[in-house]
Amino acid sequence: MAVSAKKAKAGARHERLGLALEDVKTMYRQMLLMRLVGERMMQLNRMGRVAFSAASDGHEAAEVGAGWAIQRGKDWCVPYYRDLGVAIVLGLSTVDEFRGVFAKATDPTSGGRQLLNQFSSVENRILSGSVNIATQFPHAVGLALAAKIKKEDHIVFVFGGEAATSPGDWHESMNFASVHKLPVVFVIENNLLAISTTFEQQMAVKNVADRAAAYAMPGLIADGMDVLDSFEKVKEAAARARAGRGPSLVELKCYRYLPHTSDDDDSKYRSKETLAYWRARDPIDKGRAYLTEQGVSAVWFDEVRASVVAEIEQAIDQAESEPDPRPEDAARHVYAEDRPLPRGTRA
Repeated sequence: MAVSAKKAKAGARHERLGLALEDVKTMYRQMLLMRLVGERMMQLNRMGRVAFSAASDGHEAAEVGAGWAIQRGKDWCVPYYRDLGVAIVLGLSTVDEFRGVFAKATDPTSGGRQLLNQFSSVENRILSGSVNIATQFPHAVGLALAAKIKKEDHIVFVFGGEAATSPGDWHESMNFASVHKLPVVFVIENNLLAISTTFEQQMAVKNVADRAAAYAMPGLIADGMDVLDSFEKVKEAAARARAGRGPSLVELKCYRYLPHTSDDDDSKYRSKETLAYWRARDPIDKGRAYLTEQGVSAVWFDEVRASVVAEIEQAIDQAESEPDPRPEDAARHVYAEDRPLPRGTRA
């Protein structure tokens, strides 16, 4: 039963975090958009309309909550390939996402020559990454070092899965960032699976956040199935970085519902019972329950879902109709091109 709006408003959790109810409603819509985009990507793959897909179902609260702690147009973000929700919060349009899914020439990230979800946007301060695991961490630390040297008023957020904390890139980046007290927030989305390798097979500690102590930085843990908890913990780490107190590690505990990619068979390494346990803690269901407690009507949820579905279908129609990349453009921006030098420049 929904409580009265007056009762719900008094001391509401989102207000204590500095959020308005409209902010939380926008968060919910972004989570729903992320979920339905992921589902449609997998459907399009099974229909043979796209060659490859990798959805992020189960990561919605972790990514949207973390994304809301980033100051758009000011902070830099270095996401990883599953961070659709972060990209949506930072301004990625639905049609641009599907341009990448269909590998179209109009794909703003790579012109259809890169795997999907290799997000890149100068306008939104998203640094282009790679599907190679953990290579984003040194890049983020470099951005943070530049900000400190130049005394620029922004911080850097870098994202990865728990498996990305195994390569040396991550450990070296954590150590360097801590030694130099760099303004960077390490956000790890722990979905308990490195493709088919369980968390227990990856590391002996109980939490990724436990590793922060080795680098003399705070290690925060959030319920990655709860958008407000994810926002709160990442915001706390961001405040520390903004105050010049150095880096933090934030672990967002979540779970990946779908196979690792469209080419994966997850039935080989996890049980239906495990999946059912995590689906019972669904982040979108939690978001709806919270908003209902705040007096949001069932009609609003129906309207939001209808608008998201319409937005996705329109984006698919538009993206699929656009031109494919030209073979002669395959090497563009890879090798130097023969072009006149700027006036006054010597070869």
